[in-house]
Order: sequence, then structure tokens, then C-alpha cells
Amino acid sequence: MMASAVWKGTLLNDEPLAKYTSWRVGGPAQHMYIPENKADLIDFISGLPEGEPLYWLGLGSNLLVRDGGIKGTVINTRNRLKEMRLVDSERVYVEAGVPCAHVARFCADLGLTGAEFLAGIPGTMGGALKMNAGAFGGETWRIVDRVEMVNARGQVVERDQAEFEVAYRSVKGLDGEWFLSAQLKLVKGNSEASQQHIKALLEKRNATQPTNKPTCGSVFKNPPGDFAARLIEACGLKGFAVGGAVVSEKHANFIENQGNASSADIEALIEHIQTQVQSKFGISLQTEVCRVGDKA
Repeated sequence: MMASAVWKGTLLNDEPLAKYTSWRVGGPAQHMYIPENKADLIDFISGLPEGEPLYWLGLGSNLLVRDGGIKGTVINTRNRLKEMRLVDSERVYVEAGVPCAHVARFCADLGLTGAEFLAGIPGTMGGALKMNAGAFGGETWRIVDRVEMVNARGQVVERDQAEFEVAYRSVKGLDGEWFLSAQLKLVKGNSEASQQHIKALLEKRNATQPTNKPTCGSVFKNPPGDFAARLIEACGLKGFAVGGAVVSEKHANFIENQGNASSADIEALIEHIQTQVQSKFGISLQTEVCRVGDKA
């Protein structure tokens, strides 16, 4: 793929993805585009060959890129698509590249409540919209009013929340469209109280999760009426390792990269956990993490 004079961003070829993912694993992207801003991204997408596979990468959490890498184009929004502003007294505009933690603090500083839980999500707004990310009892789509989407031809359209089928860690909508931004609808409250709430949530997260280790965040969805971590721990799997990947001793729903893990190690450990939980409890654990790319 040749760079166009129209594009203002950076196009990289055969770019190793391990340095962009929170698990620190993953093969190369055939192409990676780092846009200058939202307008530049729209120009770039509109100029892509028809049928070009597109993947989106924010902070690289909740993502397992396989060792064989990704064929197609990866859009990297890290430190891009980062505009955030007040629309009216209770609505905030947030572009897809803004880290969720920044959204939580921005809203709290404005005295708007309802977004505090976002402080516990280690990804960007785009990823949170895609999977209805949640933490501490909160879920992304409960505060979404409208979203802005782009399709494979670079056409932009606004859609209402009602146009999507939203469930626990799942958002079904219009295939072939990707999130550019969202308008969040919040409630006026007390700024200091919101900031204290965020502080308490982060203290709880740091006490219970391995936040200082290379992980993707939670690996599995909680089954109805239970917790994935409880089931995994009950199988005696805390500390169980495959290659360089190990089930966290601090929280069983986290897999840590001990420094030398491959994507294949992590995927094998995921499948081992699923087999053990199925065998012991008859429960089929579903992954929350998104697996992309080719095996080596």
C-alpha cells in the first residue's frame, strides 16, 4: 500500500504489534495507520481498496493478537482521536481514542456523575463502545446517547443508542461500521464526590487486580449468577502456567505475561482454563478478550 499525499498521518508496513498491546504479544500488522485526527482518518479509510480488512487498536487491552500477525490494515488511535468536550449541561462528546480513565476524570471535574466506573477500564472509548465494557457494576452503553460511525467507504453517520442490540459485554449493530465518537448522557452531581468515588474505585482495583503486570484485563465473561474468577480459582488454577503465560495469583480472571509468553501460550492457557471449568462445573466460560490475526 502506497502512502497518499492527501494523508497526514503515518503509514507503517510489517509493524510488530507486541509493543502496542497490553499483553506485550502479537505478530506484525501488514499495514498500520496512525491518523493525524478524525478528518484524516476518514480520508484514509475512503481511499482504501475495496474489501481491505480493517482492525482498530487503542490501548491494546482486551486484545490477543496471534503470533502470525494481522493481514490488512490496523488503525492505531492511541494518542489520536482524543477530542473531548462538553456538548450541553449534561452531555459530553468523546472521540474513540480517548482512554476511558480520562473520560471518568473529565466528567467528574465537570460535576457530571455516571461515568466514574470508566476509571476501572484499561482501554479507550472506542473499545468500550465495541464491547460494552464495564467495571464496578457500571456499563458503557448505559450512558451512551448517540454515536458517530464510519463505514468502509469513509462515509460518516450518526446513530442512536436504540439502533444497537446491547447486552453484557456485547454490542450488535451494523456490520462494516466502526465507532468514531460518542455522546454520553450524564447527570449533574457533585464534582468532589465523583472524584472521591473514582479514587475509591481505583484503590479497590489496585488491591484486587494485577495492574502492574502485562495483562489484557479480564479474560473471561462472568457466567450468569457467578464469577469467572471464582470458578477458575476453585479449579486450583491460580499460578498455573503454559510457557510464559500464567494465571494471576492476585485475580484468577487475569492471565499475566511473565516476560517471555507467546500468543500461542496465552491461547493454550485460555483453552486449558475453559476445559477445566467445563469438566468440574459444567459451565462453558466465554472469553471477553478479542482474538485476532493468524496463528504462527
